[in-house]
Amino acid sequence: MREGKHPPRFGKCYGSTTVSERGQIVISAEARREIGLEPGTKLLIFGSGHEGGPLTLMTAAMVTRFVRQAMADLSRFEDIVKEIPEAPERE
Repeated sequence: MREGKHPPRFGKCYGSTTVSERGQIVISAEARREIGLEPGTKLLIFGSGHEGGPLTLMTAAMVTRFVRQAMADLSRFEDIVKEIPEAPERE
């Protein structure tokens, strides 16, 4: 990274889109190209559940990698906890 150049704090804005009558949206070619979205890519949509709240789209592959890593980390954490001697019970 060049000095004085910082990554965007909140990502990049690729423009705007409109929800069609069928509930469809268009993702710009620039966004698809930069993010690597190909036809057939499965996307998961997450939201806050509140009207007007933010939506997050993530590829199913990305969510799968995240969950696998989280499970591996949890397993290592459980192993570490098992190695900690238990404190004597207080009366």
